[in-house]
Amino acid sequence: MLGKKPDWLKKRIKVDNTNISEIRELIGGSNLNTVCQSAKCPNIFECYSRKTATFMLMGDRCTRNCTFCGVDTGKPLPLDKEEPVKIAQAVKKMGLRYVVLTSVTRDDLADGGASHFAATIREIKKKNEDCYIECLIPDLKGDATDLETILSEDITVLNHNLETISGNYARVRPKASYKSSLDILKNAKRSRENIYTKTGFMLGLGENLSQIKKLLEDIRSTGCDMVTIGQYLRPSASNTEVIKYYSPQEFREVGNLAEKMGLKAAVSGIFVRSSYHAAELLDRIRMDS
Repeated sequence: MLGKKPDWLKKRIKVDNTNISEIRELIGGSNLNTVCQSAKCPNIFECYSRKTATFMLMGDRCTRNCTFCGVDTGKPLPLDKEEPVKIAQAVKKMGLRYVVLTSVTRDDLADGGASHFAATIREIKKKNEDCYIECLIPDLKGDATDLETILSEDITVLNHNLETISGNYARVRPKASYKSSLDILKNAKRSRENIYTKTGFMLGLGENLSQIKKLLEDIRSTGCDMVTIGQYLRPSASNTEVIKYYSPQEFREVGNLAEKMGLKAAVSGIFVRSSYHAAELLDRIRMDS
């Protein structure tokens, strides 16, 4: 059992409450979901205050039972066919130049929801031609054809999270495959050389330094461009326990290690999440190219 949480886990930010209210009303009024709310993200108020949000497609119930995740598990509702249009309208109203789309895992759908991603991308581009789109996708059960359905659309970044070291999969991602997740990143680069690929993982689930290095080696072997690294924070008492709280210095060291090992950009910090400051990360990597 871990003792008292260290002081560095206290997040202190200045926020614009007006923007927070506007985003909440817009999302709630359109019956849209954000991963910010569903996954209990610690950055929700910071991102909302900056008029940014990660839209979560296809409802708020996941067909998987990953033990680290705060998203509800259960039988999903039918797809909302109007959701792509609603999201495109929300993007327009928010004046976004960068949009992150993600989803719950929908193993109940034949294509894992790939066509719904594609439809949403097309609708966003119709109303927001200059908008960059990042898709943070589930594993689509490893189906390369479904991955191609998304890659054939006008997206700038394909993001798929490995989440943790391979040795933790049976415990925290029992229905997922480490190899399949690596293959998604590898196949995305093979299919579209000009696309940026990105992944993320958590620390605090019982990994050691040699296992972190192996994870980074595997990520680099796919040709992946960017990685986000954050602290695992237990969403509820029913989720898997935190094994270790990493210090800010340790996060800096892991981030530096990632870049030394060949990743073009690494963002590593306690509260870093997959889509945290996503636009800024893309700007950084494009400037360095």
